[in-house]
Amino acid sequence: MTRAKTQKSRKVAVIGAGIVGVSCAIHLQRLGKQVLLIDRAGPAEGTSHGNAGVLACCSVVPVVTPGILSRVPKMLFNPDGPLFLKWRYMPRLLKFLIPYLKTADAKTVDHIAKHLTPLLVDSVDEHFNVSDGSEAQQWLRKSPYMFVYKNRAAFEADAYSWDLRRKNGFQWEVLEGDAIRQREPAVSADYDCAVILQDHGFVTNPGQYVKDLAATAVAAGVELRITAVHEVVQGDDGATLKTDDGEIDVEAVIIATGAWSSVLSKPHGANVPLETERGYHVILAEPSSQPTMPVMDTTRKFVATPMADGLRLAGVVEFGGLDASPSQGPIDLLMRGVTALIPNFKYKSKVTWMGHRPATADSLPVIGRSPISKSVYFGYGHHHIGLTAGPKTGRLLAEMVAGLQPNIDMHAYRADRYG
Repeated sequence: MTRAKTQKSRKVAVIGAGIVGVSCAIHLQRLGKQVLLIDRAGPAEGTSHGNAGVLACCSVVPVVTPGILSRVPKMLFNPDGPLFLKWRYMPRLLKFLIPYLKTADAKTVDHIAKHLTPLLVDSVDEHFNVSDGSEAQQWLRKSPYMFVYKNRAAFEADAYSWDLRRKNGFQWEVLEGDAIRQREPAVSADYDCAVILQDHGFVTNPGQYVKDLAATAVAAGVELRITAVHEVVQGDDGATLKTDDGEIDVEAVIIATGAWSSVLSKPHGANVPLETERGYHVILAEPSSQPTMPVMDTTRKFVATPMADGLRLAGVVEFGGLDASPSQGPIDLLMRGVTALIPNFKYKSKVTWMGHRPATADSLPVIGRSPISKSVYFGYGHHHIGLTAGPKTGRLLAEMVAGLQPNIDMHAYRADRYG
């Protein structure tokens, strides 16, 4: 097979057209760069399509916290536990799990929360900024975010997480009894305690939102190319991308391919262990009732979000690799959850989805320049906060590529921090 002739370009390439990559492209263009956006399937065909849609500014608490090992059996074997595992994948998973579970001490968790906060705290404003002038902005909503508990004791048992949020500047209101229904009538009376945080938001159609952002970028001059990139080679002056369509020379490249980023980033000095957290969502069309804001069921660890095409239920953690087929257990959990959350719940039709969240071993994303390749940058590994932090990550990376100084300390996100 004859390969296409090498294409000379001084563009900045962004590999990956999810929310992080598209945000990179928009901010690079605003800084005067010529941009090539590359994706093997097209904008928002991965995790940016399937998520809870919440702009979760307060999501600074990692999955792994002190005492996690004692909680894992219940999370795995309780029918309503939010953790699932493809057991055949365990031998391959162990290499990731060992450093992942080592982050469960309080000092490390404090470090993680401290450095997630600047990526998240102003994320609603960052979304309105990146979507300015785009059809995408129609999908954004500013709203509170509610966490519901069975009772006050269950809320108080979760004190560690709330203390961590308070330490990082977040405030909230606690509601009990009928006060919950006054704020959110759809929630069952079986939930007797709730926490409500202001200044959050949600996206009513996450996939179309990112597609609209990409379309606006293309209309303004970003080149979009649908092809697979197999290798990134640092040159004397720029980098070369080896793709299904031949070799492409670029001035610089940002790798933002989510859970698939290791293949491209490891040769350029990225050594942070990366694994896929398989996430699930269910869309229930024409629901009989739904909340007006995102609601987190803290028992089953899923979020119910009102969206343009129905009520979306999303959450759950499954470890099983990139290739295994979806599991039925997480879907069943979400369906049991919604019938408990919303009394007498009915719906017309159901659509299910499974995708891959990029999880790093220390719960912090990889953002910044390669330690060994001057033209290569990274933007991946956001766990559950990719949609929320995508626009800010894109802005920070665009500033770095353009030689500007980001307004936050980037040291914690460096690609060689496990070296």
